[in-house]
Amino acid sequence: MAATQRIAAGTVVAAAVAASLAGCGTGTGSSGANEGAPGPQQAQGAPAPGSVLRLIGDGSTSYTGAQPHLSRPERLKPGQKPPQFVVFSWDGSGEDSQKLFSHFRKVAKENHATMTYFLSGVYMLPEEKRDLYKPPQHSPGRSDIGFNDERGISDTVKQLRLAWLEGNEIGTHFNGHFCGPDGGVGEWSVDEWKDEITQAKQFVKSWRTNAGLTKTAPLPFDYDKELIGARTPCLEGQKNFMRAARELGFRYDTSGVNNQVWPKKKEDLWDLSMQLVPFPGHTYEQLTMDYNFMVNQSGTSTQGDPDMYAYWGDQMRDGLLKGFDRAYNGNRAPLVVGNHFESWNGGTYMRALDQVIENVCNKPEVRCVSFRQLADWLDAQDPQTLARLRTLEVGETPKQGWASFLSARPAPAPKGVPGAPAVKQ
Repeated sequence: MAATQRIAAGTVVAAAVAASLAGCGTGTGSSGANEGAPGPQQAQGAPAPGSVLRLIGDGSTSYTGAQPHLSRPERLKPGQKPPQFVVFSWDGSGEDSQKLFSHFRKVAKENHATMTYFLSGVYMLPEEKRDLYKPPQHSPGRSDIGFNDERGISDTVKQLRLAWLEGNEIGTHFNGHFCGPDGGVGEWSVDEWKDEITQAKQFVKSWRTNAGLTKTAPLPFDYDKELIGARTPCLEGQKNFMRAARELGFRYDTSGVNNQVWPKKKEDLWDLSMQLVPFPGHTYEQLTMDYNFMVNQSGTSTQGDPDMYAYWGDQMRDGLLKGFDRAYNGNRAPLVVGNHFESWNGGTYMRALDQVIENVCNKPEVRCVSFRQLADWLDAQDPQTLARLRTLEVGETPKQGWASFLSARPAPAPKGVPGAPAVKQ
């Protein structure tokens, strides 16, 4: 599948970041015909016989019960030091010939992590059905990241199914990935965002029909309920997207740029933006996204000087680790990292992420989680505790120690919210 990478003109938090433009969205897919997947009950990752399985619509999705491998969030106790959360997320998630989706699923399992995969809806739509997509401000069938083929859809469905069953989150990166002027997402109205979201959901809910994969096992979740957050293409259009997302019941957005401080809500959504971290060898800081490191290293060329590949990967790895250490030993603000399943500059950024995940996710008091899990934990906390945490600056440790800083007894959680005592039946 052809891919067009756009440079964002998104929000810039500091002048030094002006050259570090946020990029997202790349193509996925592979050639070849479907090799004849078994029926739903026998396919890999499908529910075991006798378990809950209620097909939805054409059977592309289903209800299989509560998602496994999700622990119940708990409120911090008085004086308790908060855990260090780290979120690794992937824009435009799909499985192609690089097999990076399956690779990072394996890396996550080996390092006790869960992640968020932002699926592009057009990756569930075959090229021959492209006219089913009617993008805002563009003609039907237009997409800046192309579409998929039968094999690519089948492979992506398999990874999505297994990822969810392992406790990972499936979000959305919308559809056609339009950036910049002339119909880019930054120009879309609230209603146009709602239409784009509706279409992204519909492609996930109808891939069996659209791709003719009627014998492939369904996705094991109800996407209307599963979908609670997103990252916009090139970090553009956040303002109107958040208004649309709030009306559609989303719980968080991660389309902005922030410092390493504790998150708060905007438009009634958790603002879980990516962050600025040290950029080794430079005086300015760098956004926690592989694309931005690439732009500041090889410009718009995705395959720069091969002699620099190892250095550039180490630079990203060390920058993320410096940001992690600054939070881990400081204010414990969650670290949010954004990535793409790409082989830019020889795949050096994928190597860097392998090393970061292995390094940080196995440390004491660290939780590598999805955005859903982070939002659940934030919702479980006493708002006064979170407000207190937000008074800490980047890398700042409470002068009087954590036990004293969070010594006040939090108010009990209301019944029914995450962190509340279990209701006796």
